[in-house]
Amino acid sequence: MRSIFVLVAALAACGGVQDTGTSAASTVALEAPAQPASLSPVSAQGRGRARASAASGDTSEGSREASDASATATGTPDASPTAGAAPTEIADSARPPAPGIVRGLYVNRWAAQSARRMRGLIAIADSTEINAFVIDMKDEFGLNYQSADSTVARNSGTAGSVPRLRALLDTLDKHGILTIARIVVFKDSVAARRNPDHVILRPDGQPWRDKHGLTWVDPYDKSIWEYNIRVAEELARLGFREIQFDYIRFPEPYKSLPPQVFRDANGVSKPEALANFFREACPRIHRAGARCTADIFGLVTTVPGALEVGQQWEKLSPLTDVLLPMVYPSHYPRGSFGVDRPNADPYAIVKAAITRAHERDIALGLTGSERVRPWLQAFTLGKPAYGAHEIEEQKRAVYDSGYDGWVLWHPGSLYETFVPGLEKNVVSRRKSLAEARSSPKPSSQ
Repeated sequence: MRSIFVLVAALAACGGVQDTGTSAASTVALEAPAQPASLSPVSAQGRGRARASAASGDTSEGSREASDASATATGTPDASPTAGAAPTEIADSARPPAPGIVRGLYVNRWAAQSARRMRGLIAIADSTEINAFVIDMKDEFGLNYQSADSTVARNSGTAGSVPRLRALLDTLDKHGILTIARIVVFKDSVAARRNPDHVILRPDGQPWRDKHGLTWVDPYDKSIWEYNIRVAEELARLGFREIQFDYIRFPEPYKSLPPQVFRDANGVSKPEALANFFREACPRIHRAGARCTADIFGLVTTVPGALEVGQQWEKLSPLTDVLLPMVYPSHYPRGSFGVDRPNADPYAIVKAAITRAHERDIALGLTGSERVRPWLQAFTLGKPAYGAHEIEEQKRAVYDSGYDGWVLWHPGSLYETFVPGLEKNVVSRRKSLAEARSSPKPSSQ
């Protein structure tokens, strides 16, 4: 298996990073974070510490992953959960304590780079139940911060970065906003360009490209794992409380595209490869002081086997602190869960998907009340147009499924339309699983 040091050498060959060599002495240590500078534009308004208690427990790709509904399942027969099945959860004494209720907003790269946009988003959090931000720190355009790790920094890309990141994190902390770093893992066109020996291939040996013409780095490649884990560790040490891995999957194997060739597969299945990534990543992230979470397709909660992109509930849930299924109603095909128009019935779709996730976690012996934190649809894709009512319906579905937390996704991080659907304060609304199973569907408008 090619090591991280081979990856560094490849970077150096294409004008990337300096070769750190293979000895322990020559590897680049991460710098300890300096004391954050003060950030003056926003005042804490006196709510920060109380809000932190609720969140911490102690105090474009357009509509994103739009191919969710088209991801197919392999339907492996041994994937169905059985009552009392022993989870493969890693015992980890360094695991940070579980947070309390987390209700968040997605903050894209461009919003995070704008002081004006951040002031507006903080104002929403200050006046509502929002107490967490999921912030792009590594996306399809590269890094969104200035790395002190030379093996990481040369994959930065050219799309800019958040200015004075430590100061921003300090401000968010003072406002009681839990900081979550989103890291796009395998759909990484910047790392793919700079590291052509570490990409998915076609049978003819040329780089494989998806329907948008993008190359993906190889999910089996441990050098790619190491790169992403080092990004996560550095962000945790900078002060992020959670690391959230996105595009932690294989690309869709559409029949219209060439087959995907993985040089380092060695007979390991896709679901096991993703599980092995988390076996390596999560303990290291815990030791760096953050929790380890992952975004997955919404269909993963209800398909009994593994999707062809490699995601399978029973493989991932025991290894992560939180799974975030993207249960956007607009992404489900007609007839899903007996619903003729899923986008027009957000309660029914989210309720069915998250209740099944809860049942599968219980079958694994995983009973934490915040282990599942779904992404909810705060954008319009088709009819009807989404607004405050649709947010309320999705939230109610989460609570009726036995969970309290959720995150809103708008690709442009524009949430003003949805604010009337938010409560003023964080209040637990979740039901027990027994109540969740028996909850009637509210009458639709």
